[in-house]
Amino acid sequence: MDTFNETNYFSSPVYMVKKDEFLEDVSAVSSRYLDAVRKDGSVITMTHNYSHEPVLKEFCQYVSQTAWNILSAQGYAMEEMATWFSEMWTQEHNYLSSMDTHIHNNGAQISAFYFLDTPADGSQLVIHDPRPAKVIISLPVTTDTIVSGGSSHVVFTPEPGLLILMNSWLPHSFTKNGSFSPFRFVHMNLSVAINDEKKIVEIV
Repeated sequence: MDTFNETNYFSSPVYMVKKDEFLEDVSAVSSRYLDAVRKDGSVITMTHNYSHEPVLKEFCQYVSQTAWNILSAQGYAMEEMATWFSEMWTQEHNYLSSMDTHIHNNGAQISAFYFLDTPADGSQLVIHDPRPAKVIISLPVTTDTIVSGGSSHVVFTPEPGLLILMNSWLPHSFTKNGSFSPFRFVHMNLSVAINDEKKIVEIV
């Protein structure tokens, strides 16, 4: 049998890192914004944007710079560009709350999730295959427990302090929260604009 050189193109990378050092400050701001809009009996609560909060400056700088680094490493011409928060809000999912498959547009380039409260049996993040042609003609896979080239989705089990970033064109959803405790996370979308100051410092 011939030996072929295998190469993979048009990949869909997902980036994960634990950043517990931001958890206390982000949770405090998140709780304050949730208290301002929460209604009794709500299945899901979403806050207003709070990327401008001074106490979150270091967190926002880290996420924004990481988004810039990701796009640069992916081959995009970022030298004259800067990343900025178009959206940053908390989602609180109560018992049986979920989120259907969707993407983010309106100029978003990187979407990020920072997990705050993740009860046992809580929601899981599902990232779906973004290739519509492959989805239409896809065959059954031998097992759903192993991620392979045939997989149509990947499931991530969140934990507090976990930060996940990905390109905003990746379809994603959240499974039903099977816990009576709330499942909470910060959802962020970052866009790109011309950097007039041209002062981009890469974080190593």
